[in-house]
Amino acid sequence: MKKHIPNFITCLNLFSGCVALYFIFQNKLVYASYLVGLAAVFDFLDGMVARVLGAYSEIGKQLDSLADVISFGVVPGAMMFMLLKRAEGDIIFSELLPFAGFIITVFSALRLAKFNIDTRQTTSFIGLPTPACAIFVASLPLILASGELMAFAVILNELVLLATTLILSFLLVAELPLFALKFKNLTWADNSVRFIFVGLSVILLALLNFAAIPLIIVLYIVLSIFKKQTA
Repeated sequence: MKKHIPNFITCLNLFSGCVALYFIFQNKLVYASYLVGLAAVFDFLDGMVARVLGAYSEIGKQLDSLADVISFGVVPGAMMFMLLKRAEGDIIFSELLPFAGFIITVFSALRLAKFNIDTRQTTSFIGLPTPACAIFVASLPLILASGELMAFAVILNELVLLATTLILSFLLVAELPLFALKFKNLTWADNSVRFIFVGLSVILLALLNFAAIPLIIVLYIVLSIFKKQTA
């Protein structure tokens, strides 16, 4: 029985992604953003529960990737599509530009396929994890919902959204070592970068609310690079 528990949690991840897609089709991006966050929680829990119960399985590994490609691939791609439809700018063929959002979906699938066969990614990551990419995109509607004019001016710009799409897509498949938030113990020596990341993330969230999320993703990348340089 216990071997099915992680897979059930993974299915909750997938279900959250499917419901998020429904809200995206209804142009209710804020609700979809919250569901991306919920999917990320389930994605974290299924791995943790599998480790605690010792309930690893090949079907669980494959199911996890299939769920992730929906919740953290199709959903952020569709969300970026809708944001690009709302955006303003003077790019030629701008009516076709929203479809560029699905570049994130394509590169998310590539990233997950690489992850499944890459033996280097057992305790860390190579390239931006798909949940981090999806959370970055999902934070944009939440920032816009704050109603600040500066947020609208910066985020709802075709060039900004297109650049964000291309940079995130590149980071997904880049040969960039990134640490994982897996604590084998609670010692400072083994987890200093993780403690620093968690502490700074809490401070940023307290100060900036949802606007902190993109900064936290950038912080994650910067600290990973710093960790590699000092290793």
